[in-house]
Amino acid sequence: MEGTVKCSANYVPLSPISFLERSAFVYRDRLSIVHGDVKFTWRETRDRCLRLASALTHLGISRADVVAALAPNIPAMYELHFGVPMAGAVLCALNTRHDSAMVSVLLRHSEAKIILVDHQLLDIAKGALEILSKAVARLPHLILISDKESQLFRTNSLGTEILEYESFLATGEPTFEVVWPKDEWDAIALNYTSGTTSRPKGVIYSHRGAYLNSLSAALLAEMSSMPVYLWTLPMFHCNGWCLTWAVAAQGGTNICLRSVTEEGVFNSIVQYQVTNMAGAPTVLNMIINAPRSVQRPLPRTVNIMTGGAPPPPYVLLKMKELNFNVNHGYGLTETYGPATFCAWKPEWNSLSPDEQAKIHARQGVNHIGLEEVGVKDPESMKGVPSDAKTMGEVMIRGNTVMNGYLKDLKATEDAFKGGWFRSGDLAVKHPDGYIELKDRSKDIIISGGENISTIEVESVIFSHPAVLEAAVVGKPDNHWGETPCAFVKLKDGCNASADEIIKHCRDRLPHYMAPKTVIFDDLPKTSTGKTQKFVLRQRVKAMGSIPKASKL
Repeated sequence: MEGTVKCSANYVPLSPISFLERSAFVYRDRLSIVHGDVKFTWRETRDRCLRLASALTHLGISRADVVAALAPNIPAMYELHFGVPMAGAVLCALNTRHDSAMVSVLLRHSEAKIILVDHQLLDIAKGALEILSKAVARLPHLILISDKESQLFRTNSLGTEILEYESFLATGEPTFEVVWPKDEWDAIALNYTSGTTSRPKGVIYSHRGAYLNSLSAALLAEMSSMPVYLWTLPMFHCNGWCLTWAVAAQGGTNICLRSVTEEGVFNSIVQYQVTNMAGAPTVLNMIINAPRSVQRPLPRTVNIMTGGAPPPPYVLLKMKELNFNVNHGYGLTETYGPATFCAWKPEWNSLSPDEQAKIHARQGVNHIGLEEVGVKDPESMKGVPSDAKTMGEVMIRGNTVMNGYLKDLKATEDAFKGGWFRSGDLAVKHPDGYIELKDRSKDIIISGGENISTIEVESVIFSHPAVLEAAVVGKPDNHWGETPCAFVKLKDGCNASADEIIKHCRDRLPHYMAPKTVIFDDLPKTSTGKTQKFVLRQRVKAMGSIPKASKL
């Protein structure tokens, strides 16, 4: 409109770097990070991040360069989330469960110029560089994050220098001038999805998307001012679902755990008066199955955000009994982590605990930073009816959807076909508009023409008191096409037969949905802790089809 002017007074590119700048002023003397005996204030954290950014530029890092990190939830990993973008660079936080071969693939694909490595993972990094040396002329600089001081320069077997993190920081200046993004759509992070070694997918995050998703994550996690956040979610996973930046936005305290154990979780909650945490359903499962000797009465209700596969109602009930308030969300690497959450309505408080838990397990509605979430027919792009029955693909659009896949324009275009991000997940929409995930499109079982949600069957199996973990896949059947096959891991000291598990399901589900086969075994997991259903499908396929005479 006439009379408007776009200038520095009314437009600044959005970036989560500003969260640190503000907290270093407003909460300067409050604790920002606690890790054992290591403690920093927000003023000190900003100082260290500026030194880190400065030191990186001394090594030749400039705008859009990639800096990789291979480290658990330790202070240095948190500092990298600010120090790297403050140098204008892009942070690529690698999964700490990757082996040397995968790390080498991702380093090559990302063209990372530096890799910062925790001392416990140094052998993995060295192995990766050994493999990489056969394919590229110049290897990334290696910076060692050590618990002990060491000399600034050391040499590894490849002849490249190894710099020690604290000494490296000392080479930087705290007066360093932040390299702010020229455009808020500039990249801030690169996150790799689970995939094969031949075709990794590098998901590009922007400063704008990270800023918006951080604030949205803080809201849906019910994170108030000055929270105390316990890191049970890996910071490498979607940048900790953007909670790395969200805690800074709220001037909170980060309680870092190198490894997640039942004892560490309960002790930290009590010692530091933890208000918030997050983690996959496996973390919830670990908490509710912690030995009585480890469980401790919580001094206050802890808000815990979870995502991934829907937590079974039984798990949600047990968490509530232990004084955890579970906020269930849904998202993907391509959506910066959380995209939807089950916004609770007061009228549901009068329902039975069982009914409440079933509603709580829904993926719900889009968070405030996302434009829209739909459940659509992937061909016609029409929305499915809100009947809680008709399945469609979950599709998402908004400012917290990735920029695209690094070096893979075709995959990006396929993902955005039709003007929406296609998740590959199947869901139904309830009459109130809340979505409920049913399966990955590749995991749905079609038996006798009926669609069977493996998530639904797994939820019922989980409710058996002896079951610790469960996964369901389709088993070839000469008559029905395929029928559910359950892989079950029992709790220590518990017993259950296959017939007992099958009866438990048949008593609670239509008979065609109950598994016909139950196999007791450990479940194969991906590097991010997800069950590898493709491995299970290969196993049941090798077992052969169930004879046609078999009846449900």
